[in-house]
Amino acid sequence: MTRNRSVGWTFLVTALAAFMVALDNLVVTMALPSIRADLNATIDQLEWTVNAYTLTFAVFLLPAAVLGDRLGRRRVFVGGLGLFTLASAAAALAPNIDLLVAARALQGLGGAAVLPLSLTLLTSAVAPERRGAALGIWGASSGLAVALGPLLGGAITQGGSWQYIFWLNVPIGVALVPLAVRRLGESHGPAKRLDPIGLGLISLGLFALVLGLVRGNAHGWTSTSELVALVGGGVLVLAFVAWESRAANPMLPLRLFGSRGFSAVNTASLVMSFGMFGSIFLLAQFLQNVQGYDPLAAGLRTLPWTAMPVLVAPLAGPLSDRIGGRPLLVLGLILQGVGLGWLGLEITTDMSYGAMLLPFILSGVGMGLFFVPVASVVMGSVPAEMQGVASGANNGIRELGGVLGIAVLGAIFTARGGFTSGQAFVDGLRPAMAVGGIAVLAGAAAAVLIPRRQRTVVDPVAAPVPVAV
Repeated sequence: MTRNRSVGWTFLVTALAAFMVALDNLVVTMALPSIRADLNATIDQLEWTVNAYTLTFAVFLLPAAVLGDRLGRRRVFVGGLGLFTLASAAAALAPNIDLLVAARALQGLGGAAVLPLSLTLLTSAVAPERRGAALGIWGASSGLAVALGPLLGGAITQGGSWQYIFWLNVPIGVALVPLAVRRLGESHGPAKRLDPIGLGLISLGLFALVLGLVRGNAHGWTSTSELVALVGGGVLVLAFVAWESRAANPMLPLRLFGSRGFSAVNTASLVMSFGMFGSIFLLAQFLQNVQGYDPLAAGLRTLPWTAMPVLVAPLAGPLSDRIGGRPLLVLGLILQGVGLGWLGLEITTDMSYGAMLLPFILSGVGMGLFFVPVASVVMGSVPAEMQGVASGANNGIRELGGVLGIAVLGAIFTARGGFTSGQAFVDGLRPAMAVGGIAVLAGAAAAVLIPRRQRTVVDPVAAPVPVAV
């Protein structure tokens, strides 16, 4: 009885924490027009309200897992949860856009510790014969957060103000921190060394690249500041690759990419998030700024897209077991690419919601078909002892795809359109959406290179983290 109670508390704390962190990937999207009006933010600054979170989240996923193994998973989990809660309060209190962006970056840092370690702590607490069910429900909580993110963000913004989407996290975090301290068991993993040089190189390199992409139109693509950011960022990323290839304890073992399946599925993951994140960022503002929907109505209208994976998963899971993951990945990316490209070609200022519904559904079904098998394909492409690192790498790459998608599609939007009128917005939205669709279709071509059948034996302790889309 005592063990069952302990497992119950562990499941409650880790599932709620995962839900809260996953929710913050998309909950802010429907609040962007309100943030823009309230804080007088530019499109570049709006991009950073999203990218500051996803960029720090992506970069610190693997270091946080290593810290958990060395210092204690519960200790690092509680620290991340506390930081996420404090950063949420700071975001709600932010008097200007710069402080909001800084708070979002701290949220991402805390979230990077919470989400993967919540999974590890739950796995350690549950008996092997019950892990499948527990991890399935845990993953469903993260998926539900993704589906509800735009809807909750719209409802909260309309019912109160955009600040409340961040205040929502504070009482949850305040309640979970003492529960985690009292109810979660401590555990450690294999002793691993951090890779501070690799972490520094990739963090600075990606920040410089994203900064250059976001500011390119405003500063001029050939200006000195742009060349320093883009070229410097590229050099730092290449230096990261060179360092990781010879480091004794690399943050990201490059030998993983010697597997054709691992390289192909991560390429597909990168471009899927690129097209999806960048498109949702712009469409959320289109529905409100151009078509005049309030935040709640706009959030409801995205549900056929964001909630479709919840409906598709129960059907796609058994099918993936029978035919393998590759066909579903390819089909899912094709459907999503077609949906995005359709909108890019057809969207107008007065396009009816009925005309948008089928592209939304196609994109949502495509997302569902992609997310169901991607974890097993990743895990089946590497040896069992590398599955934990492979999972973290895949989730980090997915998050980075979202960062780049918002930056690149935002740059295309700014170059071709703007907020001056509904038509100007659509003039920028159409080519951005088209590029997003083409990128996702290129991901389908990469997925074709995945071996026909992957190994399906997965180490449950290294099970993948279903980071929010």
